[in-house]
Amino acid sequence: MTTAVKNDRLRQRFRKWDVNGNGVIERGDYEAEATRILQAFGEPPSSSKGRALLDAYLGMFDQMSRKVGSKEISEDQFVDYVENQMFGQGDAGFNRVLRPTITAIVNICDTDGDGEVSPTEFGRWLKAVGVPDSQARSAFQQLDKDQSGHLSVEELINAVRDFHAGKLDIGLLGGR
Repeated sequence: MTTAVKNDRLRQRFRKWDVNGNGVIERGDYEAEATRILQAFGEPPSSSKGRALLDAYLGMFDQMSRKVGSKEISEDQFVDYVENQMFGQGDAGFNRVLRPTITAIVNICDTDGDGEVSPTEFGRWLKAVGVPDSQARSAFQQLDKDQSGHLSVEELINAVRDFHAGKLDIGLLGGR
């Protein structure tokens, strides 16, 4: 896939986070997605897992906000930031910026405590972020390369990185 595919996906991600459609993403937009995930799993924001997820999302926004120099991030600023900080620095940049968030999401999704995400848990997560059930099922099947019926943290981290880098063609963003 091309850089154009990657940029298109980053722009789609921006639009999903721009909850109120005002053309910028703000701290509250990141908090809203974290809250939707917590609600989907019945996890209170005050629990240790809930706090970890909120902290990861808000930390991701705060880091970007400091780097960009604004509390309102435009679409172009977002794409430039992700390009430079997450993909321009290889795995180290991605791991620094997004790994804590994905790990916190998996901890919320892993309702049976086995350290992995089942198809049902995966579907609940993706539904919370606006992905239709049919796309979630298809994405899970594509990601579960060893057909174990579960996805590990590493499999999910690699999938999110490869998807946003334009290297993996699965439905992780859904419709608006």
